[in-house]
Amino acid sequence: MNDEENRLIAERRAKLSALRAHGPAFPNGFRRDALAAQLLSSYADRDSAWLEANPVHVRVGGRMMFKRVMGKASFAKIADRSGQIQLFLQENALGAGYEAFKSYDVGDVLGAEGQLFRTRTQELSVRVEKLSLLAKSLRPLPEKWHGLADTETRYRQRYVDLIMTERSREVFRVRSRIVRYLRDFLDALDFLEVETPMMQPIPGGAAARPFVTHHNALDQRMYLRIAPELYLKRLIVGGFERVYEINRNFRNEGLSTQHNPEFTMLELYWAYTDYLELMELLERLLLGLADAVLGGRLVRYQSRDYRLDQPFRRISIEDALLEHNSELERGRLRDVAYLRAACERLGVPYAAHDGAGKLQIELFEKTVEHRLMDPTFVYAYPAEVSPLSRANDADAFLTDRFELFLAGRELANGFSELNDPEDQAARFRAQVQRQDSGDDEAMRYDEDYIRALEYGMPPTAGLGLGVDRLVMFLTDSPSIRDVLLFPHMRAEG
Repeated sequence: MNDEENRLIAERRAKLSALRAHGPAFPNGFRRDALAAQLLSSYADRDSAWLEANPVHVRVGGRMMFKRVMGKASFAKIADRSGQIQLFLQENALGAGYEAFKSYDVGDVLGAEGQLFRTRTQELSVRVEKLSLLAKSLRPLPEKWHGLADTETRYRQRYVDLIMTERSREVFRVRSRIVRYLRDFLDALDFLEVETPMMQPIPGGAAARPFVTHHNALDQRMYLRIAPELYLKRLIVGGFERVYEINRNFRNEGLSTQHNPEFTMLELYWAYTDYLELMELLERLLLGLADAVLGGRLVRYQSRDYRLDQPFRRISIEDALLEHNSELERGRLRDVAYLRAACERLGVPYAAHDGAGKLQIELFEKTVEHRLMDPTFVYAYPAEVSPLSRANDADAFLTDRFELFLAGRELANGFSELNDPEDQAARFRAQVQRQDSGDDEAMRYDEDYIRALEYGMPPTAGLGLGVDRLVMFLTDSPSIRDVLLFPHMRAEG
């Protein structure tokens, strides 16, 4: 904070002290009856003569964003959640209230009563008859948005970002519409929205490092969930055949333009279907979402056009590796020694305990993923990296799993669920071995989940869709921090 800002804050605190001497400094009796955008829309075609012949009295309230004092008459603009409207203030109408107004600061929250009229420039305005200071702003707003220090300050002080930047406000309005559409789409298909635990005794449902906490009353270690998957599939066993949750997940991992340790996912599970039908469902969902939110299927993201009205491409992991790595040989993609040599040649790190399936995925993530710009379903994932997916009937090395890639990043993960309890137990044991070998993202063994499967789970397909990344794409936002109201950051200082 610089000396000038300190001086302005001191001046405003002195004004607040003076206000306190005359009664409540933050009154709560004002009630508005109109929003700026409603007035501008409702009276857009009403001229000055009509407004004089048909007086419209309103009560508006909002933050003062502009102020111009001109002797015995002044103008101000206030912003509410819908937009801005102009106030016209006169000494002969307000009396002592006019002198008080001259001491108010940009950023203060005001309530105004008066009559609508049009100025000489035909701007719809309120001729103020009564003015109230509802909340004193002690900190000055940036004069211009670029005057705020940097993008980091935008994320740290989201409240200032939202005050000053219509673009940011619109991103979060769109985010709300996206989440509402997801619910409406699934509700119409008879999916049931549910809630599952966010603190779990065993972190499961994904390969990720969890956050650890402790429950004092139970004297038990607990984990913030990395995924709700195993609980949602317990509900499939219980007879809820179509369930979904729009949930917060927590993964104790790094920060980037695509990653935040706390993020939002849509997870759904659908009995008596498979991963192929799930791909079709997801494609329909995204097309309908683009229509509903953007009004069309041509999406502009980071200076590139994406045509969602074209059928989404489908390609297997192994074919994608061959397509983007001409030196790889098809017949050797399951040879561990060959894949290790390829990783070394391409500078792709791997662990000593990685098998052919994990090595394939390491190569895919480093050499292919960022090139998948148009919507692409990549399927036939190795069983080694898919411990909850159903094995492919024709090739046990693979599973009936896909991921959807868009703009060079993963957007969704789905598969036919593994519902064989003995196979699932063996996969869990393999994961425990990986953990014992140093893989801190490997899954734990969940006995209760195995017990649930032993009661019988019908054929089921499941999907996880990254809501934050979806919002990024549909709002042309380059960073996940742009679509999270309060992204995680290092402590100040």
